[in-house]
Amino acid sequence: MKLEGKSLKHDFFRFIIPSLIAQWVYALYTMIDGLFVARGVSELALSGVNIAMPFVTLLFSVALMFAVGSSTVIAMLLGEKKEQEAKEVFTQNLLTIILVSIMITVLVIWKSGEIAAFLGATGKTAAYVRTYITTIACFSIFFIVSYSLEVLIKTDGYPMKATVIVTAGAVLNCILDYVFVMLLKKGVWGAAFATGLSQLIVVLLYLTHFCSQKTHMKLVRFPLSASLAWRTMKIGLSSGITEFSAGIVIFLFNHAILTYLNEELIVSYTIVTYVSTIVVMSMAGIAQGIQPLVSYYYGRRQPEKYHRLLKYALCFGAVFSIAAFVLSRIIAVPLVGLFISPGLSELRSTSVRVFYTVSYSFLLCGFNVIIGGFFTAIEYPRSAMAISLGRGFLFVALSLKLLTALFSGNGIWWAALLAEGLCLLLTLFLFFYYRKQCRQ
Repeated sequence: MKLEGKSLKHDFFRFIIPSLIAQWVYALYTMIDGLFVARGVSELALSGVNIAMPFVTLLFSVALMFAVGSSTVIAMLLGEKKEQEAKEVFTQNLLTIILVSIMITVLVIWKSGEIAAFLGATGKTAAYVRTYITTIACFSIFFIVSYSLEVLIKTDGYPMKATVIVTAGAVLNCILDYVFVMLLKKGVWGAAFATGLSQLIVVLLYLTHFCSQKTHMKLVRFPLSASLAWRTMKIGLSSGITEFSAGIVIFLFNHAILTYLNEELIVSYTIVTYVSTIVVMSMAGIAQGIQPLVSYYYGRRQPEKYHRLLKYALCFGAVFSIAAFVLSRIIAVPLVGLFISPGLSELRSTSVRVFYTVSYSFLLCGFNVIIGGFFTAIEYPRSAMAISLGRGFLFVALSLKLLTALFSGNGIWWAALLAEGLCLLLTLFLFFYYRKQCRQ
């Protein structure tokens, strides 16, 4: 297997760097769509795409839930030298996500109006939201399978190949966005279709690896196991919630903005969302990068190695958080200028102020995401779930409720920082409890 290399630190960076790049590329998919929609259609259409974003993050979170769960089990089995069982887990996982994808596609197309309204679509944005989610839904199977295979190819020992493939998909998405939105004037449908088509190509590229002789994860006959499906879902659920947390946060903030402020400020939050998503997904990339290694050494009963991997990840995450905070304040003005036309000067200045406020939350999110991912990798699903639910929903809802009650609409922009702070307290408590158990 390619999970053991020259040294533990070398392996850490060998898996972390490709995982980070892959996460950045996935985050850029939606940012590229938003940029072309803002320039090629209108700022109002950009608001519609942002309102639809929780659905896109749902697809990625479903993929990640099954991928991380099966990847953790596969890595443990490989650590225990049970390669045939690892292949059976891979095969059942692939069949499961295909069936789930088909169900999602049918449901969204059938109930597109109700789903758009639930997401927060208004009379002005409803058409944009429905168009975007129904078009993306037609490609659900490719979104879910591509993201799942991206995680599994790293567990197979080829992290750099995953990076090359997702980067190729992002470049293709840029080209197709330009063709469909700017040249052919297909609007929001064109942006969604371009993204879906690029995901289809990415799946085909992954299949060239999994159909080759290099892989340890071939399709084999397998005994259908409900207990295995439950185990993989239980392990991966916290990672899926972490991924979906970006969508849940967008959903909660959009509704708060529409309630306490005005529809125009959805654009301000959309721009902030693109950057915060990159930061959160970067931290998820660190967690996903160490996951196969941690699970592998956990399967080999070598705690000194997987604890050292966690230490590397936390140090790297701390440095990255500070860098993200500083960089986000440097690029705030030019980035806002890319999405909002010069004629809307007041909206531009408001968006920059919002950007500065939300950026403080970047300093805390890494610790929550990385430690939650570590708990997933060593099969501590309850602790991982508590962190994911707290960070992805409970603390955000609580912070928005409290701060809007105290400061009305102005409190919305500080809710991200308060939510991350509350989650950090929970994360530290669970981590110290885990360390105490390890010493016993």
